[in-house]
Amino acid sequence: MRLIRTVTVSSLALLAFAVAPSAAGAARALLIDGSTSIFPLMTQLASAYHKATHQPTPKVGQGTSDAGINDVNAGRVDIADVSRDPEEGDPHGLRFTKIARDGVCIITSTKNPVANLNQEQVQKIFTGETQSWSEVPGSTVSGPIDLFDRVASSGTQDAFQNIFLGPTLRISPSASQEESNGTLRAAVIPNANAIGFVSFAFTSGTHTVDYAGIPCTLRNAKSGQYLGVRNFWMVTKGAPKGAAAKFISWVTSGNKITKKIIASDWIPVH
Repeated sequence: MRLIRTVTVSSLALLAFAVAPSAAGAARALLIDGSTSIFPLMTQLASAYHKATHQPTPKVGQGTSDAGINDVNAGRVDIADVSRDPEEGDPHGLRFTKIARDGVCIITSTKNPVANLNQEQVQKIFTGETQSWSEVPGSTVSGPIDLFDRVASSGTQDAFQNIFLGPTLRISPSASQEESNGTLRAAVIPNANAIGFVSFAFTSGTHTVDYAGIPCTLRNAKSGQYLGVRNFWMVTKGAPKGAAAKFISWVTSGNKITKKIIASDWIPVH
């Protein structure tokens, strides 16, 4: 049976998203929500945008990529942060604008610093075929493997399955599901039997496992050696307009400010 853990959304985010977008041209802050993977990047970009342009600082919340898709399609927010590629089942008329690339790392507790996993080992562990650490070379524990997954609406889960498992395999339904990168990281850190996956920006305090002999580092992702890389998108309902268009244009302009922010923990694409 799946264990689903929830996170508490900040009162600021609740206040922001309780207010529907007003008429075009109104002097108000943009509303943005979606992927928890993109949240650290987007908060930095929003603050820098205000300082550079003196426009209101965009209000950035977080949930999941699919929640962002639903919110922007319903008009509850101006922009959705999405950490998976477009899908056939997405609402018609959405506009995806790529802003960066990001790495997905397999993590364990520092109590069990597994050095490396190849694709076959990753597939067997995350599909539930391998259930004991005694079957995993390099493990320092021998008990049952505690799998941690993200909820189905997560862009990180979608990226992990596509990159590491392929088109037909799926993560075992026995895995504990987490709503965010942060809660998954917090669950793995104290648990020597745990294994999961998070975005680059959420690996602090964990042990990152090399994949196919390549460490999960920003440098290796930028060079193309590390293969666990996915896209970050800003999504609007139709072509971006007004304040949303200005913000997206600024983020994707390749100016010195955005380049520096994105290159700090992510992979620039502009």
